[in-house]
Parts: sequence; C-alpha cells; structure tokens
Amino acid sequence: MARTESEILALDGHEVTISNPGKLFFADAGITKIELVRYYLAVADGAILGVHDRPMALKRFVDGAGDEAFFQKRAPKSVPEFVRTVELSFPSGRTADEVVVDNPAALAWVVNLGCIDLNPHAVRSGDLDHPDELRIDLDPGPGVAWADVRTVALVVREVLVELGYAPFPKTSGSRGIHVYVRIEPRWGFSEVRRAALAVAREVERRAPDIATSKWWKEERHGVFLDYNQNAKDRTVASVYSVRPRPEATVSAPLTWDEVPDAELGDFTLGTVPDRYAKLGDLGAGIDDRAFSLEPLLELVGRHEAEGLGDAPWPPHYAKQAGEPPRVQPSKRRMPADAPVTDPTAPRGRAGSVAPAFPFAPARNPDGSVPPTGRRRSSQPLLVISQAAAKPDALAGLDRWRARHPDAAASVRDPEDVLVDAMRGRYKVWWRVRVNLRNVPEAHRPAAEPPDPDYDPWTA
Repeated sequence: MARTESEILALDGHEVTISNPGKLFFADAGITKIELVRYYLAVADGAILGVHDRPMALKRFVDGAGDEAFFQKRAPKSVPEFVRTVELSFPSGRTADEVVVDNPAALAWVVNLGCIDLNPHAVRSGDLDHPDELRIDLDPGPGVAWADVRTVALVVREVLVELGYAPFPKTSGSRGIHVYVRIEPRWGFSEVRRAALAVAREVERRAPDIATSKWWKEERHGVFLDYNQNAKDRTVASVYSVRPRPEATVSAPLTWDEVPDAELGDFTLGTVPDRYAKLGDLGAGIDDRAFSLEPLLELVGRHEAEGLGDAPWPPHYAKQAGEPPRVQPSKRRMPADAPVTDPTAPRGRAGSVAPAFPFAPARNPDGSVPPTGRRRSSQPLLVISQAAAKPDALAGLDRWRARHPDAAASVRDPEDVLVDAMRGRYKVWWRVRVNLRNVPEAHRPAAEPPDPDYDPWTA
C-alpha cells in the first residue's frame, strides 16, 4: 500500500483518519499500522477501561516498533472534538495539557499518532492530586527466570489479600507482571508510593532469595518491586497495551489461577482479540470496589517502628522529607585505604555512573574523599557506550569486547552487562555498562571514553 494513502474509520459518529495504514509497525511480525488500530478496536472496551478519564503521556513510535520512541507530554496544538485534554502539573512545576482517551475514536486517533502502548497516569481528571490506583510493578533483572516473576506475583497477592485487598494481575507485555489495586482517591502520591514500598519490603521479607525492594541496580537481585512507579508523573503501560517488542506482545489481564502457568508469548496482538471475545475483559471487576489505603499505611507504621524509613526516590525528584541520603551505594565515600590509581580517568557523562574502583578519586590531605556530587557505584562498573539508538550502543559493546578479549571472557552476559534505556527530555537514549566483578583484577581494563559518547542534553 502506498505511503500516501489513508483510511477513514467511522467510530461512534466520528471520523478518524488513519494515515499510511499499510506502514509496517512490527517488521518481524508483518503487522501494519491499520492492523494495530484494528486490534485496539477489537478490545476497545477493556483498553478504554484502563485509561478512562486519565491523562496520558503520548509515547510515539512514528516509524514503528523498530525505531526509538519520543515522549510527548503536551497534546498536539489541534485535537479533534472527540479528544479531551486536562491540564496536569509535574514535579518540576511545569504544566501541560495531556490527552485523555475516553472513546474508541480517541483510541484510534492516538494509535494513528504512533502510540503503540498506552501510558496513563494513576489519577482521574477530576482529582489530579490523589491517585486511585496502586501499582505494583515486578521488574526482573537480567537473567532472572520468568518462573521467579510468577512466584513473586503470587507472594504479592498473598500480602495484599491478607490486608483485605482484591488485587488484579496482568502481564506487563515486556518481561514482568503488574498487580493493580483500586484505591479510594483520598491519599497523595507520597502516601501511595510509601504503601507500594511497604508491599515491596514485605514481599522481599517473605521471598528474600528472588525478590528485592532495593532501588540501586547494583544492589538488586531477582525481581525488583518498583515502588517508585507510584511517584507523581510516573506512567505504566495500561491493560491491553501492545508493547514495542518484535512479537507484539500485550499487557494482558490474567486470573490468579492463570498466573502459575502463564507464558508471556501467549499474549500477543494476534491472540488476545480471540481471548477477549471468548473470556471478556478479565480486569473489568477492578472498579467494583475502591479500597482504603489504611491497612497498608499501618504496615508502613510497623516498618518504621522496625527502623525501615523511606527509600530513594528517582534522581530527578527533589529531595523528599524523610528520604535517606542518596548515597548508598551511589555517593558513598570510599574508604581511606582504597587504591588510588588514576584520578583523571574518564567516567562518562549524561547520567553515567562513575566506577568505584580501580579508578579512585583524588583525596583530601587527611586521606578522606571529598564529595563529588556524582553517583558512585559500589561495583566496578565501566561505562562502555552512550548512544541515541540501542543498536549503536550495543555496537560499542562489541567493539569493547574486541579490544579487551581477556576481560570479555569473564563477563557473564546478561548478569554483568547493564543495558539501560535512559529517559531524556523527549525520547529515550541508551547506555551500556559492564560490571567487572567477575573479571580478575589483572585483566580489568582501564576506563575509556564511552564509544559512542552521545550526550542527549547537548543533542
């Protein structure tokens, strides 16, 4: 189909123009833009339930899932009359009119803009300061088995049910599982985030070998329960969202009976419509009852009595009252007897984490290390590459391996290779780091300038 053609859909009395309907959005699966639109219309009631009355950041893949996305918080200057917007404020103090998807026409319209997945906030348009959704995001680390994710999800359910909640699970569509609870919109973001942290810590206590609440990646193991997804301005891919993965996997609602045997590959753009037609929307009951946050806040109180206060916030948030210093392990001062080898060695930039050793910083006359204001890892991390596109960042890793074959032979992939999608001002960029913990010290190469050395802020 020619790129200049378009298709007009009549939806509930509205006309929606789909530009370039034959454009490939999933090259490996052969899925076009119009097929993506038709998928969303096939599950429209369920998809709209997940985003109804919620402001939504537009994560746009204008050239399909194989390309990088860019984030558009502000609605386009001109929106159709069937698309509603609401003004949302951000932690920075800025405001933006964000899109709200409440009907099939608006759903088709945002997909036509290149929104492969839908990313709503946890608030409704009538009260933007009090979330009505508690979100437990299970994020497995590199090499963590999918079976461990399912096991952790069942522990999450155990904790929440014991406290009187009715949790709803869904696949993330990527590598994890999301568990949602509808709550009364009476508490602010800080309280809801704190409640999510309490869940994470309680699950970690019950399943310490496979679950963690630790924020810093170098401290994590197993499945991370990302409590910070409940902070203000955070969004999560909603139910029935197609994810930008080669297989076009879907964030699909599950019954708890399905969780022990669920496989991510079972839920795709090609399979979910038939499942939806047969079973209906398995997440439809989430709005039947909104729960009080009090039982979880009581758990927060018990944790505080045990000495467990707040945990780190995302780095771009202002320092919060009661938050511990953001120094463990990121800004930890090195011990006075740590080796000093090359204080001028390059450490990367634009969000890079400075390695802890063998590149120690300059010292004060008394042997102490002055604060740098930069995050410093507790692990021997090297920043290998920083690039606008993931393939370019991985190509830099290949070149590093070729330059340092002895070190590369001891690097365990994927455990020791950290490939991070970093959120820039408008779009993600990619950073690759290598942990040298398994490399003998004699074979550990010195830090080098990142290759490539992309700076998103200058770009």
